[in-house]
Order: sequence, then C-alpha cells, then structure tokens
Amino acid sequence: MSKRSVRYTIHFFTAISITAMVLFVIYGMQNGLFTDRTKMEMLIERGGIFGPLFFIFIQMVQVVVPIIPGGISCAAGVILFGPWMGLLYNYIGIVIGSMINFYLARRYGQCFVKYFVKEETYEKYAQWLEKGKKFDKFFAVAIFFPCAPDDFLCMLAGLTKMSWKRFSAIILLGKPGSIAIYSLALVYAGTWISGLQLI
Repeated sequence: MSKRSVRYTIHFFTAISITAMVLFVIYGMQNGLFTDRTKMEMLIERGGIFGPLFFIFIQMVQVVVPIIPGGISCAAGVILFGPWMGLLYNYIGIVIGSMINFYLARRYGQCFVKYFVKEETYEKYAQWLEKGKKFDKFFAVAIFFPCAPDDFLCMLAGLTKMSWKRFSAIILLGKPGSIAIYSLALVYAGTWISGLQLI
C-alpha cells in the first residue's frame, strides 16, 4: 500500500471521527453537558448500554488516530463512570485500539507507522527492531509505564516477528496497571488542585 493511499485512508477516518466529535461538542455546549456534570451523567444513564459503548469507541479511536490526548479521555472515563467501571471501559477501548494499531502496522508496514511520528522518533526506537526477543522484553516493560509512547510502540511491534499471542498477552496483562496509574493520578491531581484555595 502506497504512502499516499495510507494518508488518504487515515484522513478519511480522521475526518469522520472529528466530525462526530465536533457534532457532539456542539450538542454538549448547547445543552450544558460540559458545565454541568449532572447533565452529562444523565445523558450517559439515558443512553443505557450505548453510553459506555460510545465511550469505548472514543477510546479506541484516540489510540489509532490521536485526535485527543489519551490522558484526558482516561480521566473522563473515571469521572463519568466511577473508578472501577471507568477503568474497565478505558481498558477495553485502549486494548482494542492497541490491537488495531498492531494489525495495521503489520498489514501496511513502515509507511503507515512513520506517518504518525517524526522521523527522529521512529529512528530512536527502530533500533530495537533488530534485537529480536530483546524487543519483546523492552515492549513488555514499556507498556506497563504510563509515560511510554505505547500507541507508537504497538505499531512498532507490528513491524517485528512478534506473534499475536505474545502481543495480546503483553497488552492484556500490562495495560491495566498503566491505565489505572494514569487515570487515577490525573483525576486525583485535578481534584487536589481544584480544592486548593489561594490565601
């Protein structure tokens, strides 16, 4: 697949995702969803099962097409659905998105991966591609830490000979810890900051 075809495909799905999010933002602003937490919670409750499904979809999309910062959506999940269900929905969406990244990189190769990162970033981590099983260990450790560029690393893993079984095991076991640390840290940090009073 040519780099131009990859670019057009990515632009198409990005346009759809952005359009859907813009429409949702407009709707939210008109109905006070972003200024009144109760209204947002009521919307989620009225949506029934579709509320969590929509959020999972947003998380899945932001992993593949980084439209919004992952930290913001992770924190939003915990705020909207509570700590346990929020973490669960974050986990499901991010795991699915990570597997899609792995598949797309394996299917379309370097041109797909390089589209999402700067050349120097790619070269910085590409050296691990030649280290065989050492990459697997590096990948497993990196996935556990919330500061690592794990979306990109999932794509990079798709360029290696790593099996689907090994990749899935690393993602399924490594993601819960990093998501929990990232989500809860942002939520509680925000709560602490908002509770500060200037003297």
